Amino acid sequence: MSRNDGADEETDEQEQTADESGEAPVPEQGTAAEHEQAGEEVAGGSGSTGDDGAGQPELDMGVPVPDDLRAEVERLMALYPQKRSASIPALHEIQRRDGWCTPEGIEQVATVMGVDPAYLESVASFYDLFHLEPRGQHRVLVCTNISCWMRGADELLDSFCEAAGADREAAGHGGILNEAGDIFVSGFECLGACDIAPMASVDERYFGPLEGSEAASVIEQLRSGSEVIPEKALARRPAAGGPEPEPDPRVAEVE
Repeated sequence: MSRNDGADEETDEQEQTADESGEAPVPEQGTAAEHEQAGEEVAGGSGSTGDDGAGQPELDMGVPVPDDLRAEVERLMALYPQKRSASIPALHEIQRRDGWCTPEGIEQVATVMGVDPAYLESVASFYDLFHLEPRGQHRVLVCTNISCWMRGADELLDSFCEAAGADREAAGHGGILNEAGDIFVSGFECLGACDIAPMASVDERYFGPLEGSEAASVIEQLRSGSEVIPEKALARRPAAGGPEPEPDPRVAEVE
């Protein structure tokens, strides 16, 4: 008799015993059944990525959270099936308030979301538009990608650096806070507004096409609190093809 034949007979005897007793044999350690059960336990634990955040307790890190910030983060979390999906808008809220993603702000948001602060830091460090160190009161990002570059983006960045008192070399390699500490200037890879090249994002608002001679006016307006060159604001540009047409009457009928 071969070794395989002996193994088959042993298996048949186990199955017969299970049939006679009415009980299934206990799976051996390391079987698929055991691994499946272990997987269910992990999925039900705190590390589950499917947690929707319902009833999620806050983490007590000893950091007081302003009521308005807590309310805003809770509002953002309610917009998504998974609480971690609110990480980016929550980080944006910190930066909007403090000018950068401060350690205290990250801990406050982490407290409300019930996540580790290191997780929020990892998200913030991945994106260029989030800052983990002070970046001044105002931010000027000059697009230097192909369309803007061909229309004088390098010279435009030169003009902004000169007007703000920022180091040109550093501005072209990741950005730099100017000597006065109030304006962050940086070249930036494609801001997605080729139709108004060369352009810049000034405090998260798009302006263009810009001339180098306008850089000094922009910096002066930022420092004085005036409206930045409204005639060059993308938000004020008319719709392509002319004025907006009258609403379709069929839409009004449905409403």
